[in-house]
Amino acid sequence: MSTSHIFGRSTAVQPPVAARGDGCYIIDTAGRRYLDGSGGAAVSCLGHSDVEVAAAIKAQVDRIAFAHTGFFTSAPAEELADLLIAHAPKGIERVYFVSGGSEAVEAALKLARQYFLEIGQPRRHRVIARRQSYHGNTLGALAAGGNEWRRAQFAPLLIETSHIDACYEYRGRAEGETPFDYGQRVANQLEAEIERLGPETVMAFVAEPVVGATAGAVPPVEGYFKRIREICDRHGVLLIFDEVMCGMGRTGTLFACEQEDVAPDIVTIAKGLGAGYQPVGAMLCSGEIYGAIAGGSGFFQHGHTYMGHPVAAAAGLAVVKAIIERGLLERVRGQGAKLKEALTGAFGQHAHVGDIRGRGLFMGIELVADRDTRKPFDPGRGIARAIKKAAFEAGLICYPMSGTIDGLNGDHVLIAPPFIIGDEQIGELTGKLGAAFARALGS
Repeated sequence: MSTSHIFGRSTAVQPPVAARGDGCYIIDTAGRRYLDGSGGAAVSCLGHSDVEVAAAIKAQVDRIAFAHTGFFTSAPAEELADLLIAHAPKGIERVYFVSGGSEAVEAALKLARQYFLEIGQPRRHRVIARRQSYHGNTLGALAAGGNEWRRAQFAPLLIETSHIDACYEYRGRAEGETPFDYGQRVANQLEAEIERLGPETVMAFVAEPVVGATAGAVPPVEGYFKRIREICDRHGVLLIFDEVMCGMGRTGTLFACEQEDVAPDIVTIAKGLGAGYQPVGAMLCSGEIYGAIAGGSGFFQHGHTYMGHPVAAAAGLAVVKAIIERGLLERVRGQGAKLKEALTGAFGQHAHVGDIRGRGLFMGIELVADRDTRKPFDPGRGIARAIKKAAFEAGLICYPMSGTIDGLNGDHVLIAPPFIIGDEQIGELTGKLGAAFARALGS
């Protein structure tokens, strides 16, 4: 292949060309097959060759491809909004379509600010989030996130954001402390930070119900988010759930927060919403927030050219219908249990595996130099990078990351395969990941 003119993710790597998809596999121009064990970045929930989604996209292009939302709405956008609200957490009543996760989070932050202006609380502008979170790469979303590696060089451009500890049981729970008590302890950090900043200045707390890429599929302990909701309610702070990675069925329910029995004021979705067939995301908000805008200025001072794009909405509608009507939520729970069993059987006693965690088809494996002390590998070894390379050479796409603990130390591998993954493919995934571990870890 000649030198590419694409400005890619890395100037040091020229990736192979993806030629076509076949279920859970991507096939390059040389004919090599790669099992997509991470759905790219937890995106390809229906695999890479869904006939019904492709047909929906083609049909919409034949009708109308684009109509600017400053002038028109569209049938697929209206129908997708109706479907999402029918299954959304209690109180969520409106959908604002965008083109991806970062845009969804950016919209959520700006809506939170405008909401408080509309209701006469202009001092509320501060955002609190959690360390080792990731909320996107636009400047507002990056500021909210706690991924130090991604933030560092752009720090002078970012709005000031407070970060409290994540609910990270493997690293944070003290000896003799129950999981519930641990969750209450770290949740109470939110109240302490609100009081430190001044409740009248805090507008929102942002969190991933199940932490994604930065920490590796870390689920909360029981009761943690209920306590978070109580604290937000007490101080009039909006609760924003970022479900860009963990939502749309990935953890076994359409919205990940369903499993916490907690409803947010705003929730963001993307990735699995379009399953990779179109770039689409959404910010959903409560009727109360929408009502404040409608009864006030009547105009959300925000917008993107491609918001509510008819073809993207048609793809999203076909994807969400597929997830619900094909029984894929139940399948995620069933195949997720099998995946966890397979990973535990293969790596549960591995000398360098400290924790296997997650929900549904959203699993993380934390790697350590020493299981007993939980000591991480020296960052200089580049463990995550080595595993990604070895796995890819073996024909497996997975999502390893470094900096799991604090942005510098720690390594994990994120596993998030398509919802259609079969038992045999779970075995293939585990076998190829084992080979990658052996090559990268030397054991």
